Order: sequence, then structure tokens, then C-alpha cells
Amino acid sequence: MYKSALRYFSLFIFLVTLDKVNAQQKPYPFWNEIQHFKQQDSIQFPPAHAILFVGSSSFRFWKEVQQDFPGYTIINRGFGGSTLPDVIRYANDIIFPYHPKEIVIYCGENDLAEADSITPQIVFDRFKTLYQMIRKEYKKIPIVFVSIKPSPSRERLMPEMLAANLMVKNFLAKKRKSYFVDIYHKMLTPGGKPMLDIFVSDNLHMNRKGYAIWQQAIQPFLVKN
Repeated sequence: MYKSALRYFSLFIFLVTLDKVNAQQKPYPFWNEIQHFKQQDSIQFPPAHAILFVGSSSFRFWKEVQQDFPGYTIINRGFGGSTLPDVIRYANDIIFPYHPKEIVIYCGENDLAEADSITPQIVFDRFKTLYQMIRKEYKKIPIVFVSIKPSPSRERLMPEMLAANLMVKNFLAKKRKSYFVDIYHKMLTPGGKPMLDIFVSDNLHMNRKGYAIWQQAIQPFLVKN
């Protein structure tokens, strides 16, 4: 009886330990996507002093970003449904190795959608952390933040989006070589609702009409070759 109980207890301890090891080995979210970027880089590393687009899936799905900005060299490192902490976590993998001459960021929308407990202030604080990381490494290059967009599927979050955008805008206005691109208001109808015809069927990601709005808004802020 005692030996049998001891065996079951030992098995229990083994399984608990195995679970802990597996949990420790489990990669962070989007780990596979980051490894894919690194594999691409090992085959052909992007040119130095390009313009780096980094952030969430609104950049990831911008497949024509290079052709939309002719005359500019673009590196697109948008990934998954990433949040600002994800971009911060992988900065050493997808930002700093490239030595870009400019960084364009789109992120923060997924933060607000992640949970009701994520406030505009939290999004702003996260952005400040990322901004300070970049500025510590690159003291003089331009940093551009593309405002959080008004997605129809997330219309209930529009007040929070506006608040977070305003915090970032006011912050960047006091910083050198730091710019805020307001695409939020360009994507609204005259009645103040998100345009529906610039989004694909999920009402979250954009079609070519939507990206045309972004292209026109962002291009004046890009550093020419």
C-alpha cells in the first residue's frame, strides 16, 4: 500500500515538473513569425538605412507597401495581431538589427481590444516605453506613429482610440524628429462613423482603398532616399 502510494506521488511530482518545463519552453506569442523574419534575413538581409514599418497586422497585410512608396526602401515587419508589449519584446529581433533611417509604427489598437482593463493611459505608457527604447538606440532618426484607426468591428472602442491617439500626439509634439500621422479622422464618414467600403469583410483589416488613404497620409513624413 505504502509503495503504491509512493509510486503515484512520484508520478504526480514528475507530471507537475514536466508541465512546468513545458510552460517554460513554450514560446511567446508570434514567436514563429519572428523566426520567419530571421530566416528571411539569413537568406537576404535587408539593406541598411531603409525605412522600417513595424507593428501589427494592419502593416502585415500591407503587401503592396513597397510599390505604394516608389523611390523609398521599405522593410515591413508588421506581425500577427501584435500589441505594443509584443513589439517591445521583439525589438532586438525586428527593429535594432536593421539600422533604419526612419521607423514608422502602427500599434495600440489590439491593446485596447485585448481587454476592457486596458485603458488609453496604459496604451500611451506602453508606447512611451517603446519610443524611449528606440530613442536610446537611435537618437536622431525620425520616429512616426500612425494613429489608431477606427475599425468598424471595434466601433465601441472609438472613444478610447481617440483618447490614446491624443496622448501620443501631444507627447510627440514635444519631441524632436517625432511625428504623429492622423489617419483616424481620414477614415470616417461625414457623420463620424468608420467608412465601411475601405475595409475587407472582417471590418477590421483594410482593402486597397483603405491603404490608399494611409499612403497619402504617411508619405509626407517619409525621409527621401
